[in-house]
Amino acid sequence: MLILVRHGRTSANAAGLLQGRVDNELDEVGVRQASQIAAALSRTDQPPDRIISSPLLRARQTAQATAELTGLEIAIDERWSELDYGEWDGIPISEVRASDWQRWRADIGFAPPGGESLAQLNDRVDAACNELAALAAGRNVAVFTHVSPIKSAVRWALGTSDEISWHLHVSQAQITTIGFRGPMPRLSVFNDTSHLGT
Repeated sequence: MLILVRHGRTSANAAGLLQGRVDNELDEVGVRQASQIAAALSRTDQPPDRIISSPLLRARQTAQATAELTGLEIAIDERWSELDYGEWDGIPISEVRASDWQRWRADIGFAPPGGESLAQLNDRVDAACNELAALAAGRNVAVFTHVSPIKSAVRWALGTSDEISWHLHVSQAQITTIGFRGPMPRLSVFNDTSHLGT
């Protein structure tokens, strides 16, 4: 199965800022969440056989807790990086011009200034998922990543339209799993935070 893990909390998350390629580290809560994720993944009857991470620090730190507990190496894959918000990175949504935010929500080809469109994100996540599908059909692959790539991977698994991203909520430090019946991906668990005691 494909085990998708959203990283633990950062100070930018706590402040409600857009956080794309800005390379923040986990805050104290995030470090604790990373340990809780690692414990949850090691307790399951299907622990990870392989760990992949976004290159961004918050994802790598979250992955490291699981790597230390399982003894697995971390492979870095740029395709699992968060969406590039360009000039919007590090600011609250309230500071984005309302007309730009509406266009962002309405047009998957629209990119923030200096950033990346949802269509571009979906293309790279599709490629990563297609590449991992055969491996994940027979082994458990844990991918430590971010909100937008997780939404995109769920879209890939369900075979739905790009716009589904706007209808999904992905919590901090959550686990989503995609199982396989032959080559067919199936969403098994979405947005699980039970390991956090919430």
